[in-house]
Amino acid sequence: MIQAFFQHIAQLQQRSVELLAQQGFDQLLIGSGSLHTHFLDDTRYPFRPNPHFVQWAPFLTEHPNCWLLIKANQKPQLFYYTPTDFWHLTPALPTGEWTSAFDLQAYDNFADIASLLNGHNNALINEQNIQAEAAQVSHNPNAFIQALNFHRAIKTEWEQHCLRQANYLAVKGHRAAEAAFKAGKSEYQINQLYLSAIGHNERDMPYDNIVALNEHAAVLHYQFQERSAPAQDRTLLIDAGARFNGYAADITRTFTRQGSLFADLVRGLDDLQQQLCQQISAGSDFIALHEQMHLMIADLLNRFGIITANPEVQMELGLTRTFYPHGLGHLLGLQVHDVGGWQQDEAGTLLTPPEEHPFLRLTRTLQSGYVITIEPGVYFIPQLLNELRNSPNSQHINWALVEQLLPYGGIRIEDNLCVQDSGSENYTRDGFARL
Repeated sequence: MIQAFFQHIAQLQQRSVELLAQQGFDQLLIGSGSLHTHFLDDTRYPFRPNPHFVQWAPFLTEHPNCWLLIKANQKPQLFYYTPTDFWHLTPALPTGEWTSAFDLQAYDNFADIASLLNGHNNALINEQNIQAEAAQVSHNPNAFIQALNFHRAIKTEWEQHCLRQANYLAVKGHRAAEAAFKAGKSEYQINQLYLSAIGHNERDMPYDNIVALNEHAAVLHYQFQERSAPAQDRTLLIDAGARFNGYAADITRTFTRQGSLFADLVRGLDDLQQQLCQQISAGSDFIALHEQMHLMIADLLNRFGIITANPEVQMELGLTRTFYPHGLGHLLGLQVHDVGGWQQDEAGTLLTPPEEHPFLRLTRTLQSGYVITIEPGVYFIPQLLNELRNSPNSQHINWALVEQLLPYGGIRIEDNLCVQDSGSENYTRDGFARL
C-alpha cells in the first residue's frame, strides 16, 4: 500500500497548494501538537495529535512538537523533534519507506523553523500560535480550515485502507467482548479483554469504550465500568473501536441471552440495519435515510407490540424519538465524529438537522469515498419514557411490555461503511466475516 500512501500525499499537496493560492497564502505550517499538564500537577494528559498533521503523517501519532511545512513546487518538509533529554527517550529519526515522501529533518530549536517563515504570508494550523516576528502568520484561518474540512469527507485509497484495517482490529475486540459477556465478566473485565484482543492500551483508543451491562445500555454514552459483575447478565452493549495509522473504527454490538423477547428484538433491529445499509450509495440523502430508519423502527415497535399505533401515526406523533433519540450516523476518519458533517461547501455553509432530529451529525448528500457509520438503536430510557408516560401519547404504549424490557437497557447496532458509486463497502461486516 506504500504507493497508495504516496498518491495520498500527492493529493493532499495539490489540494493544499490550490487552497493556499486561492486564499492568498504562500505556505502552510501544521503542528503535531504539544503535551499538556494536569491542573495543579506535573503529570501530563495523554497526547492527542492534531488531525490535520496526522492526515499527512499517520505514522507519527505519538510525537508532539513535530511540524510540517507545505508550499508549492517543493516536497513537504517534516521537522522531527529530537530534543536533548535524559528524562525521556529521544526518538531516532524514522527510516520507513514512507519518509521518502518528505524532506525529513531533525530539529531541537523551533527558531530554526520560524526562520523559514520570514518574508512569507503563512497559514498556521496548530493549537497555539507561534512567535515569528519577521513573518506574517494567520493562526487557524477559518476559511482555509473550512475548505480543508469539507474535502476531508472523501477518503483517498490510502485512508480507506487504514479505515478497513481499523475495523478488522476492532471486530477482534468485539468477539472477545462477546465471549467475556457469555462468561459472566464485569464491565471492567470485558473492557480489559477487548483491549488485549486488539493490542491497544487506553491511550491508543479513538474514544473511551462504552461497555454497558443491563440497564446501563440505556445510557447512550455510558461512561463508567463496574468492577463487579451483576448478579444476572441480561445485556451487553459495547460501543468500541480501534485505530490504524491514526484512523478510527467505531463499532457497536449488542449481545444478550437467546430465547427472550429482547433477543428477538435485537435480531429484528439487526435485520433492519442491514436492509438500510444495502440501500446506501453515492447520491443518498442522509437526512432521508435517517427518517427512513425511524419509519422502519416504528414498524418494528408495532410488530413487537411495544407501540400499538401504526408506523405512520408514530411518525406523525414523534413516538419513535423516545426509543431512538440519536442520529443515524456520522462521518468517520481521523476523528470518530469526523469534521464537516453539516458542511455543504468549501465556504462552510451549514445545513443543520431538522428540528425534530437535532442530534443528527450528518446532513450531506453522500458521495463516493465518504466513510460513515450507520447506527440505529432501540432503547428503554427511564427519563424519556417518563416524559412519554405523562403525555397524551401514553395511550399508544404497551407499558406492561415496556416494564418487561426495561432491565435490558437497549440495543445499538453500528457498522462502518465506505460509500461507492453503486452501493457501499461494509468494513465492519466484512471484518467479522474475515475472522
